[in-house]
Amino acid sequence: MALRREHELHSRRKSLNIGVGLMLGAFVIVVMVLTYTKITSVEFRIPASQATGVGEQTGTGGNN
Repeated sequence: MALRREHELHSRRKSLNIGVGLMLGAFVIVVMVLTYTKITSVEFRIPASQATGVGEQTGTGGNN
């Protein structure tokens, strides 16, 4: 079984796929960096509705 030479179309697709993969990887890294910086910021607090449990709402001290 002889090895065939790669067609020119395959080499073009390969470079396109590498470019798409790099862009996808860069997007994932940007999202991870933004998430990390948001969570580690000083002003970050978990909302009261999530801190006390699912579905529970705590009052803010106002009149209802």
